[in-house]
Amino acid sequence: MRTRRAVILGLGGVAGALAFTLGLGAWRSRGTAPATDPRLPLPIAEMDFTLTDQRGATVRPSDWIGRPTMIFFGFTFCPDVCPTTLSDISGWLEDLGPEADRLNVTLISVDPERDTPAVLSDYLANFDPRITGLTGPLAEVERAAAGFRAWFEKVPRDGDYTVNHTAGVFLFHPDGRFASIIDYHEDRRFAVPKIRRTIS
Repeated sequence: MRTRRAVILGLGGVAGALAFTLGLGAWRSRGTAPATDPRLPLPIAEMDFTLTDQRGATVRPSDWIGRPTMIFFGFTFCPDVCPTTLSDISGWLEDLGPEADRLNVTLISVDPERDTPAVLSDYLANFDPRITGLTGPLAEVERAAAGFRAWFEKVPRDGDYTVNHTAGVFLFHPDGRFASIIDYHEDRRFAVPKIRRTIS
């Protein structure tokens, strides 16, 4: 059953990432995107939400301005996509060396019902310590997802539930402009240069 759940969740996440990537490809083919293009994340400066990190501190999008930012939506009960992506992110940060210290790197939980700050803290201890976890009221998580044009959906399963969600990793320039997305399972040879271009 765990394997089946992992496959279902992975497909849901990949489908979300694929839809986003197709939209991003259309934007690239036109050269520039209109400021109102609904397929692209808003600039961070235009986002408006308030969440709490794993240490209990309040975090708002404005806190990220001035440093390049990497954002991933996921949750601690995720059986496959999330731990894989967080392991990938940890590897990318290792590859970047000291450059990685310049990044805001954040997981936003799409399962605030279970992902308290304490749960996030325990979970993220398994990955690079530079990764911050955010949680908060569902309405605030929904506001965050809307700004990023990310998608998530609670799905009942076997007396419990899982959460399908966008699986890509969002990259933003220091001034908050959207830079790129790293797709789920994107080869490290392409992912790390994308991050370096965002940092430089």
